[in-house]
Amino acid sequence: MDWYQLGGSLAAILALAGIARLLRLGESRIDSPAKAIEFAEHALVGFHGERAIVSEDGGAALVAGNGTIAVLKRHGAKVVVRRLLPPLKLREAVEGVTVETGETLFGAVTLRGVLVAEVRALGGEVVLRTVH
Repeated sequence: MDWYQLGGSLAAILALAGIARLLRLGESRIDSPAKAIEFAEHALVGFHGERAIVSEDGGAALVAGNGTIAVLKRHGAKVVVRRLLPPLKLREAVEGVTVETGETLFGAVTLRGVLVAEVRALGGEVVLRTVH
């Protein structure tokens, strides 16, 4: 292998990385309540988000709207969303609050740095119950 091949390969890799960045591929961090609402509205037909709580690490969120709650979590390079009907099952965890979705494949979602009181306030008319 000569220096031209090495330089060309490196340039191609950097060009592809730049294109991926411009297209926002692999960008799945939920960094604000507005972004969480946007993800939920895009994924769930007829859902209109009103309020949201985002995990400190940007890996999960809850969005209230239409009398239901959208649960979001990062899964690889994507954000997956599920609509849950009340009552939600909450469990206090050392790192925050865990929401039991009842789906085996989706699993439980932990909101780091979030308190049960914050989730209860988000719910409004949605009844929440705590599981021990």
